[in-house]
Amino acid sequence: MFSDKMALEFKFPDVGEGIAEGEIVKWRVKEGDQIKEHDVLVEIETDKAIVEIPSPAGGTVLKIFHNQGDTVKVGESLVLIGEKGESAASAPVAAKASAPAALAAAPAKKGPVIKPAGAVGYLEEAPDLEEATAVSAPSSTQTQIVPSAAPSVLVTPAVRRLARDLGIDLAKVKGSGMGGRVTEEDVRGSAKKAGISEIKENLPQVQAKVQKKYDMYGYVDRVPLKGVRKAIAEHMVESVSKIPHVTHMDEADITILYRHREREKKLAESKGVKLTYLPFIVKACIGALKKFPMFNSMLDEEHNEIVVKKYYNIGIAVGSDNGLMVPVIKIADQKSLMAIAREIVQVAEKARSRDIDLGDLKGGTFTITNVGSIGGVFATPIINHPEVAILAVGRAVDRLSIDGEGKIRSRKIMPLSLSFDHRVVDGADAAMFMNEIKAYLEDPDRIMMDE
Repeated sequence: MFSDKMALEFKFPDVGEGIAEGEIVKWRVKEGDQIKEHDVLVEIETDKAIVEIPSPAGGTVLKIFHNQGDTVKVGESLVLIGEKGESAASAPVAAKASAPAALAAAPAKKGPVIKPAGAVGYLEEAPDLEEATAVSAPSSTQTQIVPSAAPSVLVTPAVRRLARDLGIDLAKVKGSGMGGRVTEEDVRGSAKKAGISEIKENLPQVQAKVQKKYDMYGYVDRVPLKGVRKAIAEHMVESVSKIPHVTHMDEADITILYRHREREKKLAESKGVKLTYLPFIVKACIGALKKFPMFNSMLDEEHNEIVVKKYYNIGIAVGSDNGLMVPVIKIADQKSLMAIAREIVQVAEKARSRDIDLGDLKGGTFTITNVGSIGGVFATPIINHPEVAILAVGRAVDRLSIDGEGKIRSRKIMPLSLSFDHRVVDGADAAMFMNEIKAYLEDPDRIMMDE
């Protein structure tokens, strides 16, 4: 709780690396609510997930600075929190000070206590004033904050804008307000003396932005590019603009894997696990990454170095109503097939419901996208920057094939597409890496041996 009527202006914190802004999805409080420390204030949609922002302190919500649907940047004010009964207008404003100097403000009754380094002082209430400047601290134990001398001018932001629009020099305007504050009437009076009779002509004209609901061929809908969709767009542009993409395609005969999976499905279901091909593919990729570590790396452009990761965090691309998300299976090489299968289902459900933690979306070293689960054969997936490669898995199909004895047999074939960063690895590397993945998928005993 607060004391001495000190209110806290809580700003949108840095919730993760690379996150600069977010969209307010839902306020969990309203002005006047009593809250406790760590109570959730607001849900904000970032480019990673929906983040619940907790309160840093208990008290009363005095003011909410943004509405639902607004986009806020890191560092922008979210709420003002203070004591019950304290008005938002009487809350102190943040001001800059350097020890042992204190901040200047208009003369008024004493407000909250400010404790600069090495001194004790108070801030006199002037919540709507600008251009207060620091003055040297007196030698006594209390540092009283007094208004600064010219050229500083006590003025509200609205009056400052009016003066700027009219071309009025505030330093030449004598303030008639409390403590010498320059009011709107003072500015307009100076404008009249200067011969500016029609003030409105000097103000900027606001033009309404018109968006037609049709083009020359018919009616159209306009969908705002925001939230996760906007983040995906920016991330894809970054990846394609920085990474020279090349895609290598091949097919794996997963007939034996298909039969193995069919046998294991009932056992998995008895343990509450949905066993798809994906856990086997994760294991196959880890085996290939260990043999070809350059595919488990990133290019540090600043230091001109290839950073080879010694851990295996596999990202799984998950489609949702809000866009594509990539939760990461951490230290996947140390987890069993069943554990990976269970975790894939869990993080996928969280991603689709937007209930996933930011930590689950970070730290990937290699990504798999299963386009075949929806329908599709080959693809040219975009690399999840700053990773080096991504594997797209197509829909497995039945195909007639002639075996070594000349007999026609039905085989289960899985299409595979590997996009890679040609700055780090070459086409021959990609072909050998893909061959190693295929070798694991075509011989599931190798996968089980790595368990």
